[in-house]
Amino acid sequence: MAKRQVPSTIKDEALVSKRRNQMIKGAVTLFMEKGFHKTTTREIAKASGFSIGTLYEYIRKKEDVLFLVCDSIYQRVKERMEESINPNQTSANSLVHAIRSYFQLMDEMQDEVLVMYQEVKSLSRDAQDYVLQKERDMVAMLEQVIVNSLPGQLTEEEVKLMANNIFVQGQMWGFRRWILQRTFTIDTYTDTQIHLLLKGLDREVESTLQ
Repeated sequence: MAKRQVPSTIKDEALVSKRRNQMIKGAVTLFMEKGFHKTTTREIAKASGFSIGTLYEYIRKKEDVLFLVCDSIYQRVKERMEESINPNQTSANSLVHAIRSYFQLMDEMQDEVLVMYQEVKSLSRDAQDYVLQKERDMVAMLEQVIVNSLPGQLTEEEVKLMANNIFVQGQMWGFRRWILQRTFTIDTYTDTQIHLLLKGLDREVESTLQ
C-alpha cells in the first residue's frame, strides 16, 4: 500500500518532520487526558508549542494529527524490527532478540499505543485501512523471523498465531499496565513471556538459550 500523505503548505521536509513530531507528542498527552473528540486543535497547537495558524500550515484538520500519531507508531515499530532482525540468522536466538526489541519499544511507547487503539475508530475509513495494513505488515515481519528462527518446526497456521500472540503481548504491557507493572518490570515481563513461548515449543529449543 502506498504511503498516505498529509498535505502541508511548508516545503521544508526537515521542518515539517520536526513540527509534526512536536504535534504528535503534544497530541498524545491531550488524547490521553481528554480523548480525541474533546481535544481541540487550539489545544493541540498550544501543547505543541506554536500558534493555531502555524498548526494549520502542517495539517488540514484534527484527524490528520491522529493519523500522524498512528503512522508514527508503526514507522517506529517497523524501523526497530528491521534493526533487530537479521534475515540470514536461522536460530531461536534471532526470534528472542526480535521479541526483546519489540517489547522494549512497546514499553517506550505505552501512551502512544494506548491512544492509537482507543482512537483509531475516529479515523476515516481509508485512513483506518492504511493503519490496519501497517499492522498486518508488522505481524508479517514477526512471521518471517519465526520461520527463519524455527525452520520446519511449525505449520503455517501456528506461525501466524504465534506472530499475532507476540504482537499482542507486546501491546498488552501498556494496555494492562495498571496490573502488570505491579508485579513485573519490562525485563522480567519479557523474560517470562519468552520462557512461556518457548516452553510450548520443542524443549531442545529453549535449552539452547539457557
